Amino acid sequence: MALAALALRRYLLLLAQEHLEFRLPEITSLLSLCGGQFSGEQEIRVNSPFWILNIPSEEMARGLMKRTVCAKSIFELWGHGRSAGELYASLKNYPTDKMLPYLQSDSTYKIHIHTFNKTLTQEQKIKKIDALEFLPFKGKVNLKNPEHIFWILEDYGMNPNDVPEEPIHLYFGRWVHGQRELIESYSVKKRHFIGNTSMDACLSFIMVNHARVKPNDVVYDPFVGTGGLLISSAHFGAYVCGTDIDYNTIHGLGKASRKNQKWRGPDENIRANLRQYGLEKYYLDALVADSSRPIWRKGMLFDAIITDPPYGIREAPRRMGSQKETVKSVERSTENHFFVSSSYHLSDIFFDLLKFAAEHLVMGGRLVYWLPIYRPEYTEEIIPRHPCLKLISNCEQMLSSHTSRRLITMEKVKEFKDQDENSYLLDGQYMPYRGHNSFREKYFSGVTKRIAKEEKDNQK
Repeated sequence: MALAALALRRYLLLLAQEHLEFRLPEITSLLSLCGGQFSGEQEIRVNSPFWILNIPSEEMARGLMKRTVCAKSIFELWGHGRSAGELYASLKNYPTDKMLPYLQSDSTYKIHIHTFNKTLTQEQKIKKIDALEFLPFKGKVNLKNPEHIFWILEDYGMNPNDVPEEPIHLYFGRWVHGQRELIESYSVKKRHFIGNTSMDACLSFIMVNHARVKPNDVVYDPFVGTGGLLISSAHFGAYVCGTDIDYNTIHGLGKASRKNQKWRGPDENIRANLRQYGLEKYYLDALVADSSRPIWRKGMLFDAIITDPPYGIREAPRRMGSQKETVKSVERSTENHFFVSSSYHLSDIFFDLLKFAAEHLVMGGRLVYWLPIYRPEYTEEIIPRHPCLKLISNCEQMLSSHTSRRLITMEKVKEFKDQDENSYLLDGQYMPYRGHNSFREKYFSGVTKRIAKEEKDNQK
């Protein structure tokens, strides 16, 4: 272990200032894939845009940047400190043999300055660059197309109303890799087949990263919809499949979700979406099925289960019913497909999902899903649990002042036994989760109150 620790190299991660709650679980999950870790000397400031990482190689650092959507760039860290003096002392202690390959006389370079929470004048920037003349640069400056780019990064804290004169942290490093094109290239706006609830590309990749999806994994989405989560998983080399109760969605039939388009075209389906991105070879299939009823053989089948269950906002969740059920409605789908549907309570959706994951995930496999929350009543006790699954992270995304959804990541840590099937019914654990069943009513109650308040304010 000591030798492995010595082999780690220090890198500085520059993070995007969005989706703040999702950043730490995403980076932690990706570091566990590549064998990296956070610097032992660093106190993680969760909201700060600067994190120091220990990663075995530059190749792995580039690999992390090719996956993350929460970070902008990564740098080989040459020095850092809480003052300019500390930074310069740190740089002087950095091994010269590690610097020299990037400072040769036949190379070109430039130095870029990035400040967080403060804007510097050009004169101030030049002064800071000139102060680094003690570094053994031998190459020529090329501002347009340099071989190597070095960055001075200064952190002036998180409070825009109280910006200090001097930075509280300073860093200097060699730029290694950066990307934000992943989100743009997979934008839902450009996608061939979409639905009313198609997952935003950024959040879709965050979910897949939380699940630690890797090449040759098998990933399953039990509420697959138009397959947005399958696309993100396939991008990283996983084989993907899903199910959904909606026959029209699975087969790409019926009314279109796009503006100015009445009906879906003949080739609007999940397979066409993966084909659009050159990922069709990873597509196993999508089936019309009810997530509350078993269709899979027993055993560990999936490396990850990633899904966005229905919350009942646009329409009530449903499952297959029977003619004997008192609450039922017969619905007609395209091509004379009939089924009897009954109400499917949110609490039952989540317990069925956890039970399925506990039984069908491989050991160490992850379940990642969204849980809708009525914020005034939220406590951690309402997060559904299962003895075979360990809670890894719980991140909030606001929907309104009174509602949100939480991205729940769980990992299978115990082999599923028959006695675990209904474990959630024991010891009165089931009752706290029943509050999820009224989420739809609470959501629209809040919307109604907000509209009434806005109308009252407009009348003043």
